[in-house]
Amino acid sequence: MALSSLWQDRHPRPPLDPPDVGGRYDVVVVGAGLTGLTAAVLLARAGRSVLVLEAERVGHGTTGRSTAKISLLQGTRLSAISRLHSQGVLRRYVEANTEAQTWLLRFCAEHAVTTQDRTAFTYAHSESGIGNVRDEHDLAQSLGLPVEWHARLDLPFSTRGATSLPHQAQVDPVALLDSLAARAQEHGAEIVEGVRVRGVRGSGPTTVSTEAGDVAAGHVVVATNMPILDRGAFFARMSPQRSYGLALRTPVPAVEGMYLSADAPSRSLREAPAEDGSILLVGGAGHTTGRARSPLEHLDGLREWARTCFPEAAEEVSAWSAQDYVPAGELPFAGPVLPGADHLLVAGGYAKWGMTNGVAAALALTAGILGERPAWASVYDTTQATELRGLPQLVRSNAEVGLEMTAGWLRPLRRALGSNEPPAEGEGQVAYDRVGPPTATSTTDSVVRRVSGVCTHLGGVVRWNDAETSWDCPLHGSRFDADGTVLEGPATCGLTRVHRSD
Repeated sequence: MALSSLWQDRHPRPPLDPPDVGGRYDVVVVGAGLTGLTAAVLLARAGRSVLVLEAERVGHGTTGRSTAKISLLQGTRLSAISRLHSQGVLRRYVEANTEAQTWLLRFCAEHAVTTQDRTAFTYAHSESGIGNVRDEHDLAQSLGLPVEWHARLDLPFSTRGATSLPHQAQVDPVALLDSLAARAQEHGAEIVEGVRVRGVRGSGPTTVSTEAGDVAAGHVVVATNMPILDRGAFFARMSPQRSYGLALRTPVPAVEGMYLSADAPSRSLREAPAEDGSILLVGGAGHTTGRARSPLEHLDGLREWARTCFPEAAEEVSAWSAQDYVPAGELPFAGPVLPGADHLLVAGGYAKWGMTNGVAAALALTAGILGERPAWASVYDTTQATELRGLPQLVRSNAEVGLEMTAGWLRPLRRALGSNEPPAEGEGQVAYDRVGPPTATSTTDSVVRRVSGVCTHLGGVVRWNDAETSWDCPLHGSRFDADGTVLEGPATCGLTRVHRSD
């Protein structure tokens, strides 16, 4: 089934015929999310020739599936960073996010993008979570953020303590992206949708290879959150996380602020204005991409929780999922893909807080192209010694990847396709078909599809996602449609279609 966010439903896109691409530009930006389009605005406004290449449509990716909280209180992010990094790094992180928040809110005010001023809350479900919230509160306070402590919150479920930060903001992220795209084009940037980048090679100029032709560029900015280039091994430095969202209609606003739990189960709440009442947004139920037994069970569990806590929210308007990447070293990145490769820049690893980090990354990258990076941008350096502090987590994550690689190739041995009937409607299975690698077979819309079961990125065996009828790789988060088409992740080539002869 196709899952689309409230924002994507509010801003439908007509079908398009992808054009051919070619020519030479000062900068080619890969990805039309918040980072890519912010960079395009800044660069085009500075007089650079800019081409933005988007594999799908503006707003299709993570930004368009975000809860879109423009907040400096980010769950327990400060605590996570503080476990590996110094107070000085924390200060630069807050400075970077403050700079980004200021830039973004100013842009919205100047270009009639509606935002709502809201208080952000981080709260604990249980007694065991109070310590986490208190730590975040104390850290935020030490960094100059005017947080307040609450023993309880006025929510329709039990809470055990919370910290809050007033005068944060929320937005419709697709409306924001559309405005950024329009401003970039006003300044001369070109935006081409429906063209997937396959690779980048060379320098001076750099060649960007796409499905629709090659483009030459002085600089390339890969703003895909997870870089589609294996150089720099960012796929091994981050964990892909899938989470879910619901939009539920309510007669009046169900919550007044923006809420995020510090302990499990993770729950995110905010409201969105609507012409006929209000919309409650409920998020959470996350898991590592490709490793859940049944993603649909995660989504249905979120539905059940929402029905129990907010019985007045009976009508489901939208249901969707989003993919984010959490770096082992806890810090996002924005800079050269490798030391000295100043022509090829990457950004990502926002750990679900891209509304500020994505803008900060764009500010840092464009400052590096146009002049000198601000001092706070050092926190986004792609190669820094402090990243070694995340080595234990890096080792654990990659050990899990290794286990998934082995298990993935062994799991299909439990079944062989042979003369077996195809999967039931909405289901998929991976099995060895006589000889050769595993075959992934699914049935959707009464059509049986067979594709290679081996991810084109690094050879992991894909698993069926029953919430979105997709094939997801449990190694680094590449995802494919039932017909093998790339949906997202580091993979740039689809799964080969298998034609079976019986």
